[in-house]
Amino acid sequence: MIFSDDETIRETTGNLRVSVYQIEQMPFASLTRAAVTDYCNRLNFVVYEMDGSRVKQVNQTSDKTGFGTASFSLEEGEYQLVVLAHSSNGNPTMTKPQKIQFSNSIGYSDTFLYYTTVTVTEEHQTLSVSLERIVSMCRFVINDAIPSGVSKLEFYYTGGSGAFSAATGLGNVNSKQKMTFSVTAGQSGTAYDLYTFLHQQDDDITLTVTAYDGADNMLYEREFDVPMTRRKITRLSGDFFTGEPGGSGDVGVTISINGDWDGQTDVTY
Repeated sequence: MIFSDDETIRETTGNLRVSVYQIEQMPFASLTRAAVTDYCNRLNFVVYEMDGSRVKQVNQTSDKTGFGTASFSLEEGEYQLVVLAHSSNGNPTMTKPQKIQFSNSIGYSDTFLYYTTVTVTEEHQTLSVSLERIVSMCRFVINDAIPSGVSKLEFYYTGGSGAFSAATGLGNVNSKQKMTFSVTAGQSGTAYDLYTFLHQQDDDITLTVTAYDGADNMLYEREFDVPMTRRKITRLSGDFFTGEPGGSGDVGVTISINGDWDGQTDVTY
């Protein structure tokens, strides 16, 4: 049976039980809701036939009991299993494992994936799964103060992907991604995290940052070419409002290690 994206299937018994025990290198000594929610507030457990047809899907949010464990009653056979952890405002489209897609409307967040094939028999089995990060992040830092009149910042970026293949974790569409943040005049040293799935290990995104007033009139706009690496942070910082417009220009790049990610690239605009 195939279920639509907005249906949530919850089973407490079955012949396949899936439990999240680790995200990246942080094992949970005792699996608790608090431990899982350090990384995400949504989990998606999906079982597919080997041809990619979806069989069953469990969507969980951290405010519900049982967060982190899902059970399925399945016929004997071989299946594909996908477990996804994220903190978007909704669930991605997961009709096919070849193209799991987030959208601008639900937003993009730190995202972790587990994928395997599993053989199901009539005997009960439990899988304790470890999820790995599959996104890259651009952390855009504005050192100078938000000017009077600016109430919203829009980040529009291309070159990455809002969708990925479960088998590889790599992006597989050319997306036009957008994130919008409300701001308050006078704030300084603000940071905005932008996530994408890269098509390969190293790639660039083109980022346009636009500041609007309360009536959606454009007040400032700048464009940047941002170097990105899979599973790493690119920290892009500078004076956005008082700096020179027209792009990042000559940039200095250094690498520093971030304990939660594979590393961080620091770029000054």
